[in-house]
Amino acid sequence: MRWFRKRRIQHDPARQQVMLRDVRERYGPKASGRPLAEQANDVAHMLNDPDGIVVAAFVLREFADAAYHDVAGQCRELGLTPDRRAYRPLWEQAGKRMRSPLFASPGGFHPYVHVAGAVTLLGIQSQQTVRVINPLPMVGHLFEILDLTLAGWEFGRVLVDVDGATLATQLITTATEVRGAMTDPPPIPPPARAQMRRNNSVDVLDPAISRIVGKWNPGQQMRESLLA
Repeated sequence: MRWFRKRRIQHDPARQQVMLRDVRERYGPKASGRPLAEQANDVAHMLNDPDGIVVAAFVLREFADAAYHDVAGQCRELGLTPDRRAYRPLWEQAGKRMRSPLFASPGGFHPYVHVAGAVTLLGIQSQQTVRVINPLPMVGHLFEILDLTLAGWEFGRVLVDVDGATLATQLITTATEVRGAMTDPPPIPPPARAQMRRNNSVDVLDPAISRIVGKWNPGQQMRESLLA
């Protein structure tokens, strides 16, 4: 594997554990009264080195895995079969009976703080990312979380607020940057391609002022970014 042969960077697993603990304990809705976006930026800054890239990829994997297990548990109760490769058809079938797993503290991480910070860091350091870790599963987790986010808006009664739109935008941007840094990027998964064929805009709410502050078209941005 070419990505593995290029890895010549020394890692410190003990330091990674300290960084992970600090990310969990120092940031999140209960850890501070500061805005979530500000905390996410701090997380990205904290993780801005090779060990931090490893931690950021771990955060995405843990969050995606825990979210899937939450969905699978709901499916058992509803008599449905989960498909991790595409959440939208499942949600279309379940309707309002399915709740979004993103806010059930999957892996102990908050989507708009820990996940958003990790995603931002991996995009900023895309060239380094593909040298430090195997990017293939990480790119898969980016698209999986994006699928959960967009499907949650449409079917899971999740409010489309500024923080959610920022996360979705960053997921698209980072997936684009990391795929662009890969020698042999993976194909765009079917849920993302299905979204790219849509042209629906969503209203974005700023809860701080209880007002709609703009519209965002996920399919358009995905086309412009991923197909450029």
